[in-house]
Amino acid sequence: MNNIEIINFAERPSLVSQYMLELRDTVIQRDQMRFRRNLERIGEIMAYEISRRLDYKTVDTTTPLGIAKCQTPADKVVVATILRAGLPMHQGFLNYFDHAENAFVSAYRKYKETGDTFDVLIEYLASPSIQDKVLMLVDPMLATGASMELGYRALLSKGEPKHIHIASAIASRQAVEYVCKHFPADRTTLWVGAIDDEINSHSYIIPGLGDAGDLAFGQKE
Repeated sequence: MNNIEIINFAERPSLVSQYMLELRDTVIQRDQMRFRRNLERIGEIMAYEISRRLDYKTVDTTTPLGIAKCQTPADKVVVATILRAGLPMHQGFLNYFDHAENAFVSAYRKYKETGDTFDVLIEYLASPSIQDKVLMLVDPMLATGASMELGYRALLSKGEPKHIHIASAIASRQAVEYVCKHFPADRTTLWVGAIDDEINSHSYIIPGLGDAGDLAFGQKE
């Protein structure tokens, strides 16, 4: 198994812990707007932390009184999201990486006729070139890791990224192991708000928070 870098915000004090508490709380999460905003705020904090990992260049900027030397990212960034649950966190990343390009992948579970087993299918992809760019893959729930990997594989049709940052609010222990096995260790970083130990027979994270897409945007049929 590859030993990719894992940044678990639950292991160090920050406001992410408060937002995670509210995401999980069965009373607070009934407020869809607050649920979306908490995912967005976690995305903002992760985006800031990731920004510290980018390469920067110095540019001259004209001010009213002279020329100032300023730092600006040298890396080109693509923020990619697994629809639909990833949209609030994606917005959080865009609030900080407002010059980033964007990619969207639709991945869904197609359950088999019997039992709880399912296949993950990619239905839609819209992406710029990711060749030699920093790719940020955003999805709030990393349950098995299969959807994230399939989304990544689909994006590889657009090139090979310089580095991959995977950002999730909650990941299962199983998904972390899956990501470590299926993503390149030398250029992948996993950012999570918390890591939970279990998934149930439906591949939902336990204790998790429920269905992030339904909580953010309403139930689907």
